[in-house]
Amino acid sequence: MKTIAIITARGGSKRIPRKNVKEFCGKPILAYSIEAAVSSGLFDEVMVSTDDEEIAGIAREYGAHVPFYRSEKTANDYASTNDVLLEVLDEYEKRGQHFEMAACLYPTAPFVTAEKLRLAAEKLKASDADTLIPVVRFSYPPQRAMILREGRLVFEYPQYLDSRSQDLQPHFHDVGQFYFFYTEAFQKNRRLMVGNILPFEVPELEVQDIDNQTDWEIAEIKYRVMLGKGN
Repeated sequence: MKTIAIITARGGSKRIPRKNVKEFCGKPILAYSIEAAVSSGLFDEVMVSTDDEEIAGIAREYGAHVPFYRSEKTANDYASTNDVLLEVLDEYEKRGQHFEMAACLYPTAPFVTAEKLRLAAEKLKASDADTLIPVVRFSYPPQRAMILREGRLVFEYPQYLDSRSQDLQPHFHDVGQFYFFYTEAFQKNRRLMVGNILPFEVPELEVQDIDNQTDWEIAEIKYRVMLGKGN
């Protein structure tokens, strides 16, 4: 079964300029996703989809391929991850290369490790699912959420007002690090977030959205703690 890792790293970034090549704990943050994919030994091809020459150079330096650049259509602010993946898979098909399984890795995901990728791949292969998505539990039950109504706080779900937190159904959200999927199902659905999806739960310590400088600094702290724990 031929497998590809697609790392999505465009050049534009509004909130953190040059985010995908910014130094994170000593090296460009993009390097972590590439190194995890390469050292996992899972992939016949590890490629970076980008529109940026500097990103392409760093990608090659750390062991990834950049056989073609993104189109203008998938390099703008409105292109989705689905759009990028479909374009990459279509381009490889045009070049006579077909992959049965793929992983999408984000370029700002230093918490992804080769071991996580191997475990995720094994879990997906052992199931009847089409896609595997890493998730983390909400740290506070969404059922206890409050909203503003005419300037006053009210419970959105008053039926849970007296419920104990431990009695409520856990909720999860996508951690935004990587996805494993079978390409046939993805190309049919044209979306990652539909179909037969398997969860891969990740500890909260190893999850951090990185949208501003404060997020970046928190991520570096969490990353160093993760390393200290031997992960």
